[in-house]
Formats: sequence, structure tokens, C-alpha cells
Amino acid sequence: MTDRYQVVGIGNAIVDVLTQTDDTALDLMGIRKGIMQLVERERGEMLYAAMKERTEAPGGSVGNTIAGLGNLGLGAAFIGRVRDDALGRFFARSLTAEGTGFPNPPVADADLPTSRSMIFVTPDGERSMNTYLGISADLGPGDVAEDVAGQTDYLFLEGYLFDKDKGKAAFLKAARACHAGGGKAGIALSDPFCVDRHRDDFRRLVRDEMDYVIGNQQEWTSLYQTEDLAAALAQARSECPVVVCTRSGADVILLRGNERADVPVHRVVPVDATGAGDQFAAGFLYGLATGQGLAKAGRMGCIAAAEVISHFGARPETDVKALFRAEGLI
Repeated sequence: MTDRYQVVGIGNAIVDVLTQTDDTALDLMGIRKGIMQLVERERGEMLYAAMKERTEAPGGSVGNTIAGLGNLGLGAAFIGRVRDDALGRFFARSLTAEGTGFPNPPVADADLPTSRSMIFVTPDGERSMNTYLGISADLGPGDVAEDVAGQTDYLFLEGYLFDKDKGKAAFLKAARACHAGGGKAGIALSDPFCVDRHRDDFRRLVRDEMDYVIGNQQEWTSLYQTEDLAAALAQARSECPVVVCTRSGADVILLRGNERADVPVHRVVPVDATGAGDQFAAGFLYGLATGQGLAKAGRMGCIAAAEVISHFGARPETDVKALFRAEGLI
């Protein structure tokens, strides 16, 4: 039996493999600049082999959020699926070294390798991501330990995993275990295309199982099939206790019952925008888990997001808690 966690995340366990390159090399490899593309295994292996001077970092959207919460000193764990190969062992070791629980041992007799995202960084700071999903996308109910999901104050799910029925089943098992243990469950909508593909299931999840949902403007309007953000958020508010809407560069809107907070975003020139949403979630969840009000939790999210876009990489490099102190938030 584990001690109780403050936050447990479930998501794709992905190792980010980064290398510096130039536009000519991108053209030669047929990589579209500045976007994330899913690649098949063969292409993934070819691109991996083409990378010189690789640096590796544990990644994945909710994985980054949980790492951010670990940086803030919360008791956190991550449920994900890796293979018992070099990258899988690296992922598990890295999380443990950061003080984050990783209760799922690497799978030995798996067909698929550990998921990886080959990231080519050009001199202008653009990251071109080529993600091979591998074993992490096979996460299912068997990977969800009841004594982990059922022993946390907050559970945080990654919308990307909703693409497979096994992932949906894992979410429901985790959310129900969390509720049975007295915790609150929430989700990041992750991607408007993901929402488009599974709209009815997402709506049901938001309405019936989730205590809080974080999404951006495109994701919320896609979920409720309207161009009118206010209408989408009014519907969300009627169906879910806590609703958060990020709008890149504009105020973040947070709704809880009749309460509303609009939190301004400090504009910073991004060095690398990767991970901004993941770290916003980390700051926001830190606020919720430590009993802060809605506006303060939103401010914490914005400060954590601003820190991560000021440097390369999707995880915090400075003590974000010290930034909260400097702003008088703790």
C-alpha cells in the first residue's frame, strides 16, 4: 500500500529525443517544420538513426505536468506504459530521480518499443516533432493500479490517450477508483482533433466523471460545436464543477459554480513554446491541491507556463515555487 499522493497523472510515457539541426536537413528528411507529426515505426527508427548528438528527456504531456508538480514539491506519481528497453529504463529512472512515483514496471515481453518523439530544433527555436507512439498508446485498465489511482487527492488524465478503447477503459477505472478514494478527477482535452474524433465520449466523460477540465479555446468550441466561446463555456459550466479555458496570450478564464476568475497572462517572448500548457496545468493543480482559490490557482498556472517558455525543453529549470513566493502567492 502506498502513502497517499497529492496528484496522480495518467498519460503517454514518451521519451523526447532532441537534436540541433538546420532547415536544409529538415527538407532532406522530409520533415514539416514546427509541427508535431505522428510517424510509423520504420520512419521513427530512420529519424532516430539520423540524429547526431542526441539529448534525451522524459516527456509526454501529462508526464511533463507531473514532473512540474514534483518540482513544486508535491507527492506525485505517473501511470504510463514503457517497454523494458534502453529508453523505457531511462524514462522510469528519470522519473524516480525527480522524486515522482512510477508504479508501472517496464514491460519485458512487449512487441512495441518505448514511445519516443524525435525533436529537431532549428536555430530559430522552432521544434519539429516526429512522434512514434509505440507501447505507451497501448495503456489499458491492467496498467491502472487501484491503490495508486484510489490513493490520490487529484487525478489528471491526458486526452490523447482517449484515442483507443483500452485508454478509455483505463480512464474510467482510474476515475472511479479516485472518486471511491475521496479524490477529484480531471482531464486535459489535449487536442481539438482528438475532441472531434471522440466528441460524444468526451462530453459524457466531462459531464459524468470529471470534477475539473482544462482546455484551450479551440478545444472547448470543438467539444460543444460552436464558434461562440461564451456559449461553449456556459454549457461546460453547467456540466462540470471546475472549467478552465486557456487562450494563448489572452486572459485565462476559470469557472467554478457561480464563481469566475479572469487571470491575465504576462506576455513573454517564447524561446520554445513546448510544454506551456503542461506547466500551466502543473501550476493550476498545485493551487488546487494546496487549497488555493480559483484566481490564485490560475495565476500559479500562468507563472509556471511563463517559466517554461523562456528556455528550451518542456520542464521547469528554475524553482517555480520561488517564483510563486516572489509574486506573494505563497
